[in-house]
Amino acid sequence: MSKIKPSKGSPYARILGVGGYRPVRVVPNEVILEKIDSSDEWIRSRSGIETRHWAGPEETVAAMSVEAGGKAIADAGITAEQIGAVVVSTVSHFAQTPAIATSIADRLGTAKAAAFDISAGCAGFGYGLTLAKGMVVEGSAEYVLVIGVERLSDLTDLEDRATAFLFGDGAGAVVVGPSTEPAIGPTVWGSEGDKSETIKQTVPWDRFHVGDVNELPLDSEGNIKFPAITQEGQAVFRWAVFEMAKVAQQALDAAGISPDDLDVFIPHQANVRIIDSMVKTLKLPEHVTIARDVRTTGNTSAASIPLAMERLLATGEAKSGDTALVIGFGAGLVYAATVVTLP
Repeated sequence: MSKIKPSKGSPYARILGVGGYRPVRVVPNEVILEKIDSSDEWIRSRSGIETRHWAGPEETVAAMSVEAGGKAIADAGITAEQIGAVVVSTVSHFAQTPAIATSIADRLGTAKAAAFDISAGCAGFGYGLTLAKGMVVEGSAEYVLVIGVERLSDLTDLEDRATAFLFGDGAGAVVVGPSTEPAIGPTVWGSEGDKSETIKQTVPWDRFHVGDVNELPLDSEGNIKFPAITQEGQAVFRWAVFEMAKVAQQALDAAGISPDDLDVFIPHQANVRIIDSMVKTLKLPEHVTIARDVRTTGNTSAASIPLAMERLLATGEAKSGDTALVIGFGAGLVYAATVVTLP
């Protein structure tokens, strides 16, 4: 017989608070058109994006995370000292080590909370939420702060007609804590690494070693390009529309609910056409509120779901206690979907 004592966690976990931060600068499509041969009408018809937010020098990954995290903690009605773990999902923190989560945990004033980063692209928030649920139920942390944050303007090739208009910056955060009833459903998640080339960084960081400079891409003026995110648009679109609708349905089934039971649908904010196609494939009823935050925020990868959640609650389009289906999908290719009760 094992001598290890059983964990003393909560029977269930729930999202207790949400917070978001959008950079001050709002960038309309006209700015994007300065370097690509396109039109505002083409961008809107292809993506639904009208504007996006780009971070300034002071709006770092850490600074945006602290703002969003602080709001989520306040919204949850707890103090920073009660946070037992900080999980940060990002692909745009450029220091290999240490994890940016450690600095964020310190700046927020946590009591030496466990802190680590994860890299799961646009599914990162779902991955972090699942880890947080496990920690609360297992008992290793009573409250967990999950942050999705990106400065994708740093990874955008403004001369790439296929992606220059897509990406934005921002941070979204939630606090996950104990619950007396189920409020975060089972997660349906996975990866399809055979499709990893469809969304990727243009060149790896090690190409910047002196001996590899000649292999780096150049811009129209002959300057070395910083690594950027590139994608095979049509392949990603087809995968997201057809395969992710199946994953979303699996998450509904795992939670034991039907589309009629939903109040809100918050998919990753990649593209309005993808969102609308998923709504149609899932046959969501008209009463379901659909998040389309991408129109004014752009694709913020790991930050997109919590930012969209925060906006829906702030505007009253969604309310506390609503049942929401959330699904993230992106580079890897990775995905994660679950049903949650909104805080």
